[in-house]
Amino acid sequence: MASQYVRWRPAPAVRPFAAWYTGYAQDGLPPSRHRGLPSPYLTLIIALGEPLRIAAHPDPATPPGRYDTLVGGLHTTPAIIVHDGRQAGIQVALSPLGARSLFGLPAGELAGADLDAACVLGPLAAEAHERVALAPDWPARFRVVDEVLTRRADPDRGPAPEVAFAWRRLCASGGTVSPARLAGATGWSGRYLSRRFGVEIGLSPKVAARVARFDRARRRLQESGGAHPLAALAVECGYYDQAHLSREFTALAGLPPARWWAEEFRNVQAPVDLAAAESSA
Repeated sequence: MASQYVRWRPAPAVRPFAAWYTGYAQDGLPPSRHRGLPSPYLTLIIALGEPLRIAAHPDPATPPGRYDTLVGGLHTTPAIIVHDGRQAGIQVALSPLGARSLFGLPAGELAGADLDAACVLGPLAAEAHERVALAPDWPARFRVVDEVLTRRADPDRGPAPEVAFAWRRLCASGGTVSPARLAGATGWSGRYLSRRFGVEIGLSPKVAARVARFDRARRRLQESGGAHPLAALAVECGYYDQAHLSREFTALAGLPPARWWAEEFRNVQAPVDLAAAESSA
């Protein structure tokens, strides 16, 4: 069995829109499935070798599909990804604030959706897929993504400053700031902020806060190797108690924290971070 997970920091021109790139390659595993969980990031995936196979989408009306490239919007239920023992690709974590810049449309139009990336990137999607497949190693593959996204990005297109401010503050708080406080900080009414979030983010402030809290909790659980006491995790991440954490985790992931860890990460290596050594060169 061989597994690789590598993390890369995007080029400076892309960092306002992309938090990180993750390269993954697995071979010799038993056929299995993986949950693509809700998070505060849109997803761009470029497959290497076999296409990405999605058995169930966040939108149940979308049929199963195979994708060489995929863009996914913010969602509140998991996607179910399956493989036959081999999978590889690059996953880009994109801020919804960059959707207009990179895709020419607000993130709200992608909410709950999984699309062939050509639907929003045009011919650049196929170009990125072909060039990533030909690149000799992870740094070269990540630099292809840097170049393609830099060429696509239009820094003059973006949401209203009030939306950007509220979104960044919500994420920085780990989803613990209230919608009322967010609205007060922008000078907008709560109703108007919620309306603008629906257009520009794809989730209301209240639902976005739930997703941000969940994302923080599951990442801390993952970083601890599944060993973080759930009661302490609940307090740290803004839940009332362990039962509240378990209910929210089950609602957003489809199963409680301990079962999610056992299914997803028991046999997975920690990512290797190449960013410090490579991306600042």
